[in-house]
Amino acid sequence: MWGSGEEAACAGPRSSLPAPTTTPNPSWALADGSAPEVIGHLQENYYNLCMEKSQKINSFILHILQELDEEIEKGSEGITLNIAGNSRLMPEERVTGEDFWILFRILKKNPYINGLDVRYNFISDVGAYYAARLLQKNATLKYLRMTGNKIENKGGMFFAAMLQINSSLEKLDLGDCDLGMQSVIALATVLTQNQTIKGINLNRPILYGEQEESTVHLGHMLKENHCLVELHMCKHNIKNCGIKQLCDALYLNRSLRYLDVSCNKITCDGMVCLADVLKSNTTLEVLDLSFNRIENAGTKYLSETLASHNRSLRALSVVSNNIEGEGLVALSESMKTNPTLSNVYIWGNKFDEATCVAYSDLIQMDRLKPDNTDVEPFVVDGHVYLAEVSNGLKKHYYWRPTYGEACTNSPNAGFTLVPVGGHL
Repeated sequence: MWGSGEEAACAGPRSSLPAPTTTPNPSWALADGSAPEVIGHLQENYYNLCMEKSQKINSFILHILQELDEEIEKGSEGITLNIAGNSRLMPEERVTGEDFWILFRILKKNPYINGLDVRYNFISDVGAYYAARLLQKNATLKYLRMTGNKIENKGGMFFAAMLQINSSLEKLDLGDCDLGMQSVIALATVLTQNQTIKGINLNRPILYGEQEESTVHLGHMLKENHCLVELHMCKHNIKNCGIKQLCDALYLNRSLRYLDVSCNKITCDGMVCLADVLKSNTTLEVLDLSFNRIENAGTKYLSETLASHNRSLRALSVVSNNIEGEGLVALSESMKTNPTLSNVYIWGNKFDEATCVAYSDLIQMDRLKPDNTDVEPFVVDGHVYLAEVSNGLKKHYYWRPTYGEACTNSPNAGFTLVPVGGHL
């Protein structure tokens, strides 16, 4: 049994206090040996705690806290604290579990922050423990992104225990965190009761076995949960049996708007179930089937439903699904009778000339806007071809533009159509 209540959430990692980091520099020094200029309240707290605990000062955290202090002085509220490890501002120093212990101490009662992005750092289960503790102490924190930190199964269990207590968090991203089967099942179980979380990312857990236990439990959760809007299950080894479990839940669920089952093992047989549930489901708006193998037959099942029945789906990605011209043309035909479907992504399949002409016609008729698809027609020697365009449902999920944010919403249509948690 994975535990419940505050007792479980407070049962920290074996070394409940992280060991101080020793460096040749004094504890108050930056990487170049110089003393930092401390100007703001949070900066000062961070600086003093690092001195007190002999913890090396992370210059990037110091820089971010300075910006945060300036925002607070201006009277800003609802601030997202971005300490992402893939930022161009942080070429060397990434946040560790020990750093997160210090952050926990200074942020636990801060009322100005509602989002925390610490993706792609070196936060282990030690950091996950303090992140979970932070979510118990800070009632204003609504969004947390842990993407790419290897918190593993133990770290996932800390978050599952936390969600039994927390009633403010709305979006939690634990994608690519090496979660184990036990923690995925624990998270699914607690979400049958938690009615606050609106979006959760559980991409790429480390699962063993072929029984699809995680999918079974997440399907059961969708039957019970009436609050979740966005669910990411990329790389869950979902097969046709698993997608059937999810479809059985979608007959009953009336809240989910964004379902991501990309990079799995779903074939045309799974599309029979999905096409059928889309005839009656009226809430699902974004469906990501990228990198499966639905082929022509599966695409035809979907196209028939979209043409004649479903009027809620707004975005569909079938990128890299081994679909040939016949299936792609059928999908284009469904858009002529379906006024709701606005975003379609098809790159990575097997285009023939009929496919190229069909999507060129949709774009020329203004039925498919250029920003809402990942192909662009061009003509050579009287023949129409399609080129790839860098649009998609979540292009900037794993990386961000070198400078600033994306100038349009087209590369991140999924998050634009279902805006849960802003950019997180």
